[in-house]
Amino acid sequence: MSTKSDSAATPPAKPAKGPASYFPSIERTYGQPIDHWIGLVRVQHAAGTVGHGELVTWLKTGHGLGHGHANAVVAHTLGLIAAGA
Repeated sequence: MSTKSDSAATPPAKPAKGPASYFPSIERTYGQPIDHWIGLVRVQHAAGTVGHGELVTWLKTGHGLGHGHANAVVAHTLGLIAAGA
């Protein structure tokens, strides 16, 4: 009888890269799911605030996000918008 583990059949999950690597920390720190922050940036973008730096500043001053977290949310969201997603 074999006691071979099934772990070899399932590769380990790859860690997120780029802006998405910040998402777990953003959710823990601010208590909202990442889709909440993406939604806010989408609304603000649609309202005319389209510059990356403007959106980062808006998240920092209006919602209290740190610079790195705000930058990650904005970069990811603008990528989604550019891709039509």
